[in-house]
Amino acid sequence: MKLETARKMADVALQKARELNLNPMSVVVLDARGALRVVLTEDDASQQRAEIAFGKTNGAIAFGMGTRGLATRAKNVPEFMSTAAAAIRGPLIPVAGAVLIKDEDGNVMGAIGLSGDKADNDEACALAGIEAVGLVGQVGD
Repeated sequence: MKLETARKMADVALQKARELNLNPMSVVVLDARGALRVVLTEDDASQQRAEIAFGKTNGAIAFGMGTRGLATRAKNVPEFMSTAAAAIRGPLIPVAGAVLIKDEDGNVMGAIGLSGDKADNDEACALAGIEAVGLVGQVGD
């Protein structure tokens, strides 16, 4: 994923948060390998907000699904999530707010995740960023 694409997604996601008058947010974009492309944190965001957004986004990449799907798995099979968290590289936060990014052919391009407001609002901002660059978001399985 090109930096320009990742940056536009992040910028649009934060613009959506401002349009909705949400709490200050952090946004993280990872490419398909899980490499960090963009981290942006708005003024007055709470401490560790970017780390939470990263944990959501990292989980989406590690499991190949948006974190809405991970939240369902964590609820249904908590022992799996607790052991899986130890197996992946980096944090795993199975809460809605990170969305897998795919191209029109279904190829994974990366993931975008936000943290700062209600999980549904975080996810809506992520989807706005993805749509702005003409890609497709996958929120669950």
